[in-house]
Amino acid sequence: MTAQALAGALADERRRVVFAAIVLGARDVPAVVARTGLPARDAATAVRRLTDAGVLADDDAGLRVDSERLREFARAAAPSPAADPRQTILRTFLRDGALTRLPAQRGRRRVLLEHITERTFEPGLRYPERAVDDALRPWCAGGEADHVTLRRYLIDDLLLTREHGVYWRTGP
Repeated sequence: MTAQALAGALADERRRVVFAAIVLGARDVPAVVARTGLPARDAATAVRRLTDAGVLADDDAGLRVDSERLREFARAAAPSPAADPRQTILRTFLRDGALTRLPAQRGRRRVLLEHITERTFEPGLRYPERAVDDALRPWCAGGEADHVTLRRYLIDDLLLTREHGVYWRTGP
C-alpha cells in the first residue's frame, strides 16, 4: 500500500471515526456502533474497507489496528537514505518551478541559488537589470521571496556579477 492509498482509506470521516473507536478498544462491529453512534451498516462498511486496505486486522482477539502493517507502510514510504541531498533541497523549496521560500541555512540556499542560476542565465552573456528582473520574477511567483531579494543573494553568493547595471553569470 502506498501513502496515498493509506490516506485514501482514512479520508472518509466515518472510516476515521471507526478507526478511532478501534484504537480506543472497540473489538467488533456492535462495539464500534455503540462507541460511534454510526448506523450498523455504515460501521460495517467502514470496518470492511479499512480491513481491505490493510489498516485493520480481524483475528481471534477481534478487530485491531494492524500495527505491523502500518510500520511496513511507513518504512516503504520513507525516503531512501541514499537519496541525493541536492534533490531533497530542491523538492523542499521549489513547487511547480517556483520558490516556496528561500532557505535560511546558507548551504541549502546555495544549492537552490546554483540551480536557479544554471537554469536562468547563460555563461558569457550579459544581461541588463530589467532582463535579470524579468528572468527572476517567475521563480518568485506565489512564494514568499521576491525577485530583488533573489537577485541580491545571487550577487552576494558570487553567482552573478554586476557592473553599471549589467549582470553576467560568474558561478557554476
